[in-house]
Parts: sequence; C-alpha cells; structure tokens
Amino acid sequence: MKKEIKLLLNSGIDSLLLSIEHFNRPWDRGRTTAVLMFLNHSFEMLLKAVILHKGGRIREKRAKETIGFDHCVRKCLSDSQVKCLISEQALTIQMINSLRDAATHYLLDISEEQFYMHVQSGVTLLGDVLSKNFKLRLRDYLPERVLPISLKPPRDLFILIDDRITEIKGLLDPRKRAITKAKHKLRPLAIMENSIAGDSTQPSNGDLNRMIKRLKSDEDWQSIFPGVSSLKLNAEGEGLNVSLRIDKKDGIPIKLIKEGEGLPVAIKRVNELDYYSLGALDLAKKLGLGVNKTVAMVRHFNLQDNEDYFKVIKIGSSKFKRYSSKALDFLKKELSKVNMNEIWENYRNRIYKKKTMSKE
Repeated sequence: MKKEIKLLLNSGIDSLLLSIEHFNRPWDRGRTTAVLMFLNHSFEMLLKAVILHKGGRIREKRAKETIGFDHCVRKCLSDSQVKCLISEQALTIQMINSLRDAATHYLLDISEEQFYMHVQSGVTLLGDVLSKNFKLRLRDYLPERVLPISLKPPRDLFILIDDRITEIKGLLDPRKRAITKAKHKLRPLAIMENSIAGDSTQPSNGDLNRMIKRLKSDEDWQSIFPGVSSLKLNAEGEGLNVSLRIDKKDGIPIKLIKEGEGLPVAIKRVNELDYYSLGALDLAKKLGLGVNKTVAMVRHFNLQDNEDYFKVIKIGSSKFKRYSSKALDFLKKELSKVNMNEIWENYRNRIYKKKTMSKE
C-alpha cells in the first residue's frame, strides 16, 4: 500500500474512532457537533484513500488542493474506475454531511433515536468500505473494552419519525409559545428530505414555516416528507455486531443525478398522477400558447426523454401522456429566451416531411 493511501486511511480511521468516542461520552456538551464533524471527516479521508487505491486521482490537473467532499462521493459513485458506493450508501453520506453543516454553521436539535440512526448507519457503511476495498475489519481497530454505539438499534424508521412528528405537533399549541423550538426539531427531518431530493442546501426559515403550517392542518407527515417515508432501516446483529443500513423500500426507484447536480437520491412518488399532473392542454393554458406550439417546444427541448418532465402513465388499457410541474417551470423559463416563431417553423417542417415520406 502506498504511503499516501496509508496516511489517508489512518486519518479516516482516527476520525471514525473519535466520532465513536464522542458518541459514547457520558455528557452532552458539544457531543452532536463533534460526532458529526469527525464522522464526516472520516468519510472524506477513507473515500480518498479508496480512489487512490483504485488508481484514481484526488487532485485535478494543476490544482493545489484535493477534490471536495461532494466531488469525492460522486466520483466513488459514478466513476467506473474507482466506484465503491451504491446509491443508498451515497444517500447515507449526504445526510450525515448535511447534518454536519447544520450543526457546525447553525443549530441542530436532533432526537437521540434519529442521531443514533445516522451515526450507526454511518459506522456500518464505513466498516463496509474498509472491508470491501482494503480487506480490513473495523473491529480490529477497537480495543476490547470499547462498547458498541448501541445494543438496541431502532427497527422501524416509520415509528421513529412518527414519534418525532407527534412531539413537534405538541409544541405547535399557541399557548406553549414554542414555535422556535418546533422549528429546530423539524430541521433534521427537513435536511433528510432535502438530501433525498438531491438538494444539499439547508432548509430556510420559510421552508420550515410552510412545513409547520401543513402540520397544523393535520396533513400526514408522509406527504410533507415523501422522500423520508420512502426509506427503511435494515438492522442486523446484536452487541458488537450491530449493523444498520438505510435502504429504499421495495419498488421505490433510485435516481442518479448528473455531474454538478448533487448526489443520488431515493424518490418515492406515492401517486404518479400527482407528480405528472399536467396534460399538453394544461401546459398550453399555463404557458399562454396553443397546444401545437406547446408540443413544438416540448419536442424542441426533448422533454419527453427526461423522466423528471414526462411520463406515459398506463391506467388499465389506456395510456396518458403526462408532464410534471418541473416541465412547466422549465418551459416558462425558456419561453422568454427562445425564438418561438423559429421553433414553430422547424416543427411544422418536420411534420410536413414525415407526412411526405409516409405517402411515398
């Protein structure tokens, strides 16, 4: 093993052990922030070690610094030469990274059960990375006297989140004047949801206010956090052999985000007609165009090739061409930039050519 790889590997393991140590300390002062900072650093160091170990690069040509955290994770997910992660694993890392950002740059009020879930799943994943890529066992780096992070892992993510939502709703009583506290407790869930949606930014105060308004109206939390409700926990073993992995539920698709658009996400579309809510006529009305010109724009931008924008939905023996609100937003944005007359003329010419060829 090359010296640089060994040094990165040792640095990552050191940070992992410090994260475990801070988790198990018998006092809470600074505990959450310290655990997440060390765990996040451990991921970056170990993944960089993997990239070098597999013959990849952690510095761009003529760059003074190594690649950043997001680039590192993306490379380990999508670069065939160094690939060592699957989508669910990258999602686990993204959530830990986003929680770390909240803890170090603002405030993070996270329940002990949620905190355990993220940390234990992170430790499990780091152990998997060590085993798969370096043939090393995490337990070989722990002294015999060290206790595991937990002897009793949570078995059901739904119950864990449902309990937290019930607690937050209890704070929304106007007589308690605890809206600020409710927001802080809601923030970790909003961070999870953003991560699943491929958004690494922190939830704004407006975002949290809108979520609280929906909770006050007794809307189910599954519809407020559809991404979170699409996940499940896979817990295995007992004692020192406890493993916890965040996974997608059966039938929930995993979508890979292109370079520069963030990390992979797990998306649950409870009702596809809710997501693909617009027909061509709906698009035309909202754009202020005729249906034919709207279709011309759709064809011009190849929207029907993008699953975020378009899908043919089958109901019985019938098929319906449906578009998402993302498609509408995209077309509205582009409408002010393009020459609509030119797009329409090109579309008409293509239709004319097709008709002519079909007659020959």
